[in-house]
Amino acid sequence: MTDPKAPTPLLDTINCPADMRKIADCDLQQLADEIRQDMIDSVSETGGHLGAGLGVVELTVALHKVFDTPDDKIIWDVGHQVYPHKIITGRRDRMGSIRKGGGLSGFTKRSESKYDAFGAGHSSTSISAGVGMALARDIKGGTNNVIAVIGDGSITAGLAYEGMNNAHLTNGRMIVILNDNDMSIDRPVGAMSAYFARHLSGDTYMAIRDFGKKVARRLPKPVGYALAQTEEYTRTLLSGGGAFFEALGFYYVGVVDGHNIEHLLPVLRNIKDEQDKPILLHIKTNKGHGYGPAENSHDKYHGVGKFNPKTGEMVKSIPNAPKYQDVFGDALIKEARKDEAIVALTPAMLSGSGLVKFQQEFPLRCFDMGIAEQTVVTSAAGMACEGMKPFAAIYSTFLQRGYDQIVHDVAIQNLPVRFAIDRAGLVGADGPTHAGSFDIGFLCALPNMMVMAASDEAELVHMVATAAAYDDGPCAFRYPRGEGVGVDMPEIGVPLEIGKGKMVRAAKTTDKKADVAILVFGTRLEESLKAAEALEAEGISVSVADARFAKPLDVDLITQLAANHRLLLTVEEGAIGGFGSMVLDHLANHDLFSKGLKFRPLYLPDSYLDHDAPQKMYELAGLDAKGIIDSVKKAL
Repeated sequence: MTDPKAPTPLLDTINCPADMRKIADCDLQQLADEIRQDMIDSVSETGGHLGAGLGVVELTVALHKVFDTPDDKIIWDVGHQVYPHKIITGRRDRMGSIRKGGGLSGFTKRSESKYDAFGAGHSSTSISAGVGMALARDIKGGTNNVIAVIGDGSITAGLAYEGMNNAHLTNGRMIVILNDNDMSIDRPVGAMSAYFARHLSGDTYMAIRDFGKKVARRLPKPVGYALAQTEEYTRTLLSGGGAFFEALGFYYVGVVDGHNIEHLLPVLRNIKDEQDKPILLHIKTNKGHGYGPAENSHDKYHGVGKFNPKTGEMVKSIPNAPKYQDVFGDALIKEARKDEAIVALTPAMLSGSGLVKFQQEFPLRCFDMGIAEQTVVTSAAGMACEGMKPFAAIYSTFLQRGYDQIVHDVAIQNLPVRFAIDRAGLVGADGPTHAGSFDIGFLCALPNMMVMAASDEAELVHMVATAAAYDDGPCAFRYPRGEGVGVDMPEIGVPLEIGKGKMVRAAKTTDKKADVAILVFGTRLEESLKAAEALEAEGISVSVADARFAKPLDVDLITQLAANHRLLLTVEEGAIGGFGSMVLDHLANHDLFSKGLKFRPLYLPDSYLDHDAPQKMYELAGLDAKGIIDSVKKAL
């Protein structure tokens, strides 16, 4: 029997932000406490992103209290922190469905709610999107506010600075809230800081500032310059820093305690109405705030599975096989022990990419460069220029952000950068923003690029060794999220012959030609073997091969399969234009259709699949055993 949930009398009255605006200021902290507990109870049953949301409960309450949403636009960066926002904006009764098939998205999603002003999932988009919304408002003669909420991690990306650098184009009424929860620029927070922030955002100081600037313009230049500098330095001293943001065209306010509603409300009310240019409000919060187990965790419960809400103890599952990310990390360590030139780079994904142990063993050869995929790629290119062997470990979905750098800085110069592409294919609960759908196509299109995909965790070990030994140019190897298939693991990887696949299963037939050849690129190999067994039971002869390489192709293997089978089926965990297209190009250009060969490529559908369990998503995509069987029968 589960423990009864804590009562939430105030939260029970909230169906939308307009309801919350009726609550007295003095009662908002109670509402925030109820939201925090409701969120903990909900996420304990579903899993999801917890720590970031816990850290912005008070901010979320204050924003929806002060601003007239949805007319005023709140743009949440990344979206990890939006669970309190969802609870306030009419989705509380559906929080149990979050990240499940047919349920709520784990991020903001425009089609889900009118209060989700901009869809999120990747970081650092909020400010640029806000600039666009503010400019559109100005063109239409509107007066609504635009508020971008961005975390300190997200502001490390270049896109955030590009947005800030262009915010001056708006007619004011553009607010950026910097949620600082782990930055080294941490300044004193509390009553004194909040006092200065209130006054620096209010009428009196605004008027003095404007008067000072007008006077300075009428004085001789040296005197006027000195007065302007005095105003700037005085305000910088009082407010706790901000000259950098001022240089980008913002009026800086901060640092404000982001967990103190009494501090937040007057500041937000001041900056709501006093805007003649964009304002940056710097708040200080603690990730996981208000929940002891999260506050005491090294990752602040950023992403969690199911857990006991009273103790924070995670519900542990027994793994059947090692995770691909850990297989990669362990294999890279073994290669790095043999070769001092091997280094690892990652954009804020040290743990997710399996590099924690690598960093511990090789602290001078491992570089977490923050949310800056473009910098990771180009820095890796620079390291390759100097004779190092860089492994850039980047999720497929995030590698998209560094594509120009892959083309311009790596491929054109034919530099031996190794791309370890994690989260290839469909990723389940994180949905379309995190699916690794496009890397096969956009990498195979590049001259000089070598592209591999592991069919299981043992193959991944060999591909790490292959990449370490490959110096002829850039290369990439992709692998999915989650556990492997449970194969026997090699002690150490052995470099593969470049461009050579392998036969895994030969068709059982006495005919000169077998019925079907399934050529797999990636981890759909296991489902393909299941399909082959089922088809053989129905009298359809099937061979299965592991392509290993999309570029260069194993043309001998493809020619053999084409000559000895009536139907050639390719299977990949990527979008149209990838491995299947490479095979089709070879078949067409070498007249391999001339003897009646049929060809069918299987790939991800030309649509964005909503979040669900990975196996369910692959069923919908037709890339499970049943989908492969159906495609074979339809083709035959």
